[in-house]
Amino acid sequence: MAKPFLLGVLGGMGPLATLDFQHKLLDATAAQSDQQHLPSVVWNVPQIADRQKALAGTGPSPLPQLLHGIEKLNQAGASHIVIPCNTAHHWYSQLSAASDAPILHIVDATVEALVQTAKKPQRVGIIATKGTLDAGWFQQRLAGLGIESITPDEDELAQWFVPGCYAVKRGQLAEGGELLSLQAQALLARGAQQLILACTEVPPALRAVDAPFLSLTYDPAQSLAERCSRLWQDYRLTQLA
Repeated sequence: MAKPFLLGVLGGMGPLATLDFQHKLLDATAAQSDQQHLPSVVWNVPQIADRQKALAGTGPSPLPQLLHGIEKLNQAGASHIVIPCNTAHHWYSQLSAASDAPILHIVDATVEALVQTAKKPQRVGIIATKGTLDAGWFQQRLAGLGIESITPDEDELAQWFVPGCYAVKRGQLAEGGELLSLQAQALLARGAQQLILACTEVPPALRAVDAPFLSLTYDPAQSLAERCSRLWQDYRLTQLA
């Protein structure tokens, strides 16, 4: 007998990004009543060690705390797990190996959404942490689709992305949005036709400043939420059959 559907969300990275993801889940799920909405259990514990600092070699690994969160979500009965933090996917293989419930990969959901667009872009900019960029997940998948990646350089990361990201984490969304807008505009100026907002701090920051280029962006957290919603709707159909 299949386990009842219950989405586990390994969050806290950061807490605003987790709340933003939960809002995206609500928006992505067509429901006529409370009971038709997607059921979830959320581990929103922001004391997880900083992922950017860990990958830069300037801070402890978050893996023990991530594994603890995965354990708690499995104990709660999660049938599927998601991680609304791109950089945390650096530890995806270890987390998957420790989890009874399958962990949906945010890059898979993003690429799935991208290939369904009416017109495939030729050049896509990626706004992400250095850890995510160095891992190359998005670049490799885009290359497989014949799409060129345009990424921030070291100066842009230092001047715009990193301070913009940490401004969001301390609740200063307008400041973060202005800095991250500069990063986005630089990628567009270098030929990007679309942007992947591959850090979950970025979308709420750009919305806070009403960035004029939002229509040119892909939001991996949104793609992940839509993937979860489809799984939930499929599960509901099997229960009605």
